[in-house]
Amino acid sequence: MAVATQSLEELCINSIRFLAIDAVEKAKSGHPGLPMGAAPMAFVLWDRFMRFNPKNPAWLNRDRFLLSAGHGSMLLYALLYLTGYEDLTLDDLKQFRQWESKTPGHPENFMNPGVEITTGPLGQGIANGVGIAMAEAHLAATFNKPDFPIIDHYTYVILGDGCNMEGVSGEACSLAGHLGLGKLIALYDDNHISIDGSTDLAFTEDVGKRFEAYNWHVQVVEDGNTNLDEIQKAIEAAKAVTDKPSLIKVRTTIGYGSPKKADTRHAHGEALGEDEVKATREHLGWNHPPFEVPEDALNHWRKAIDRGAKLEQDWNQLFERYKQQYPDDARTLERMHEAELPPNWDSVLPTYKPEDKAIATRVHSGNCLNAIAEVLPELLGGSADLAPSNNTQLKNSGDFQKGQYQNRYIRFGVREHGMGSICNGLALDGSGLVPYCATFLVFTDYMRAAIRLSALSEAGVIYVMTHDSIALGEDGPTHQPVEHMAALRVIPDLYVIRPADGNETSGAYKVAIEAAKGKRPDNKVRPSVLALTRQALPNLAGSSIEGVTKGAYIISDSDGTPDIIFIGTGSETQLCVKAAEQLRGEGKKVRVVSMPCWEIFEEQTPEYKESVLPKAVKKRVSVEAAVTFGWCRYVGSEGIAIGIDQYGSSAPGNVCMEKFGFTVDNVLAKAKSLLG
Repeated sequence: MAVATQSLEELCINSIRFLAIDAVEKAKSGHPGLPMGAAPMAFVLWDRFMRFNPKNPAWLNRDRFLLSAGHGSMLLYALLYLTGYEDLTLDDLKQFRQWESKTPGHPENFMNPGVEITTGPLGQGIANGVGIAMAEAHLAATFNKPDFPIIDHYTYVILGDGCNMEGVSGEACSLAGHLGLGKLIALYDDNHISIDGSTDLAFTEDVGKRFEAYNWHVQVVEDGNTNLDEIQKAIEAAKAVTDKPSLIKVRTTIGYGSPKKADTRHAHGEALGEDEVKATREHLGWNHPPFEVPEDALNHWRKAIDRGAKLEQDWNQLFERYKQQYPDDARTLERMHEAELPPNWDSVLPTYKPEDKAIATRVHSGNCLNAIAEVLPELLGGSADLAPSNNTQLKNSGDFQKGQYQNRYIRFGVREHGMGSICNGLALDGSGLVPYCATFLVFTDYMRAAIRLSALSEAGVIYVMTHDSIALGEDGPTHQPVEHMAALRVIPDLYVIRPADGNETSGAYKVAIEAAKGKRPDNKVRPSVLALTRQALPNLAGSSIEGVTKGAYIISDSDGTPDIIFIGTGSETQLCVKAAEQLRGEGKKVRVVSMPCWEIFEEQTPEYKESVLPKAVKKRVSVEAAVTFGWCRYVGSEGIAIGIDQYGSSAPGNVCMEKFGFTVDNVLAKAKSLLG
């Protein structure tokens, strides 16, 4: 039976539902069920609680909203349009999932102001939310003063059954409970339906008890379809709990309002179809053509514009008074928010001479982190329970713990995937933090999804990956990365940097910090992976910070056109240098190129690339303790790539390197086979 009249609240809620229905129907593709079921909780949250300014989506103290269940993207697009975000028009909604539209199938933070994070792979959004809540807690503890709550905002997340099934959410939410992040509130769209059908097919655990075990505050809203007051009371209760994150299980019906498809898998990931759209309109009393929002509803939604302007105006006045009393802190916060770097910040990076002691690049990395931390208060991060091995501890800071949020060293625990996703949240909070995280290079396998999303989302995360080759030794092939350099290099917009010594490690950090702030020549924000050694390496003559900023450079050379070019990365560059010295003693002209980062080298001008690797010189040898995949780009059909196209072995690191051919003698032999 058609509904005769609707309250203003019902009109507002159904506006969300039918914008989603109509967009999915027009595209013949999408997920209408979540927006239809979650519309009431979204209305209550955005209308009664959220503090934001549609005219300034980047307002520092806005509440953050994350749609972890990113397949329901039309819920978010509808909210942004209805509340008056100018960058998203009704025409954009009509272009849902189309070429070059502002409304892609899953939310992308770089496409639309108001979309805080890129979601789609389930579980990532709630994990990002943990990072954003950590950012709020850290900034509040660092910058707030008595009577000046400059940083005081909430992180709200809508997640679904799939998010709770994915392991990454468990990793991140476990840490959130340990840290007591009281301003993280997650609304669980508990509709019991996934793509295959009822979640009873594979998911019967008590999610609430699990989150209670994580030390979360848990509530249940039994009627999330119509009981708006119950939803409101639950959010109010969650906000009143300040020492725990909150999970609100909101029982909803997926595809609410659809006579045939509600509460079925068919509402999850497919358009309703023309007949069912018509039936849903009749069932919900929606007598409006596609994409039309009733004037009363739109006027109510658009009150968010004036409300948001007033909220920001009040905050701006508070911040002006703050600047007068705490000018240094205010300048730092403004600089961070504007993604600026202090003048000459990189002057703190250590430099080395060949006579300086040989140490591992992981140790150089620790020295760099501690030097940078003194001049960049926005740097914070930690390790996945490997601080002594990764050399990531910050000497000027204690641990980021519950009640000690001002500290900058994070104990992530053995949670690599969650760690990467949390760091994405820290980077995308919008306040200008530069997060780093660390583990062994081989365990990038566990966090690859987070690294990929860093690159896709333009999140300036620094991944400090140590124990970078078979030279780590006795732990054997389970811990010895061989394919990982190649696997990481194929991710677009990711810098993969393997420094050869102390100067190059400093150069790697210069690049990584600049990339995290969007201060590279193309002004694009990028994440970086630093691949660092366990074993000590000599400091090479000719190595430099500046060389790393070019991706590849000549580290030693002979006069005239070279007979052969050696190309090395990381710990194997020294082998190239030594082999070149011997060949020069035999009258050969030899160039040695250090290539710490392929991606940066590819950004250089054709003239620069030709000056380093002239096309006329066909005899080339690359040396890297990793698979040879991809090296044909630089050695060509007439060159040789020395690598390891098999798994390693459990033995002392120096023995592994010798047995697998990473010796000066083998490099010489390969070179001489080319030279004839």
